[in-house]
This record gives sequence, C-alpha cells and structure tokens, in this order.
Amino acid sequence: MSLENHYEIRNPYLRFLKDHDPFTVLASTPERLAQLIGTTDEESLRQNPSPKKWSVRDILCHLADTETAYAFRLRQTVYEQHHLIQPYDQDSFAAAYEERTSREGLETFTAIRRWNLLFIRSAVPAALPKAVTHPERGTMTFQTILETMAGH
Repeated sequence: MSLENHYEIRNPYLRFLKDHDPFTVLASTPERLAQLIGTTDEESLRQNPSPKKWSVRDILCHLADTETAYAFRLRQTVYEQHHLIQPYDQDSFAAAYEERTSREGLETFTAIRRWNLLFIRSAVPAALPKAVTHPERGTMTFQTILETMAGH
C-alpha cells in the first residue's frame, strides 16, 4: 500500500480539504453553512434528494453530532496517553434527527465548533503530533483529526 493510500484510509476526508488550511476551514464552516441555507424554509431543508441520501436537515444534525464526537476526541488526544477512539454508528444517531430542525442542528454545530476552536487554539502547535488510535483507521495525530474535521 502506498503512503498516499495509507493516509487516505486514516483520513478519508482529506481529498475534500485539498490545499486549504484546516484551521481556516474549521473557523469559516459555520458561517458558510448559514449562508448556504440562507432563508430556505424548513420543509425544503427536510426533503431527501433521493431515498438513500440525507436531507440538508439531516446533514446539519449529523454535523452537530460529529462535532460533539470530535470535541471529545480532541481532548482525549491531548490529555490521555495512547487513547483508543471509539467509533459510532452515524445511522443510529440519525434516528433522532426527525425530532430536530435544521436551525437547531446548525446552532448546535456552531456552538460546539466555537468551543472546539478555542480548545484547538490553546493546544496548537504542541498537540499536533500527539497520537491516538482509531480502530478502523489506525494511528492518527491531533493534526490528522483537525484535517479530518475540516474535510468532513
């Protein structure tokens, strides 16, 4: 396996980040999402583009859930030695999205992202090489987690 393929396994979202600075992307994402949904009505945001695809509402709620998971992972990477990250079943989490609105998802994501950015600013650059293990992706560093968050 090439080094490039190995890195792709550890961070399947890297291709979306391209050459953008992860911290810049992390900081700008909440505002960009707010711009994208603009004044779109909730009914439109709940429509699935196809039977197996999530609606915009589902995606926003998923981002809020994922940001919560990243909050924990970032802190465990900094404060715990040789930590094993616990994956989660995103489809099981999605069962609750029917009870949420798009705006609730975006507001929650934005608040947790803001909290995570404060933590990241205080941890970088010392934390960048700190390692954790993901059971499906292998060894990852704080830097890899930041890149994964930004690409996601």
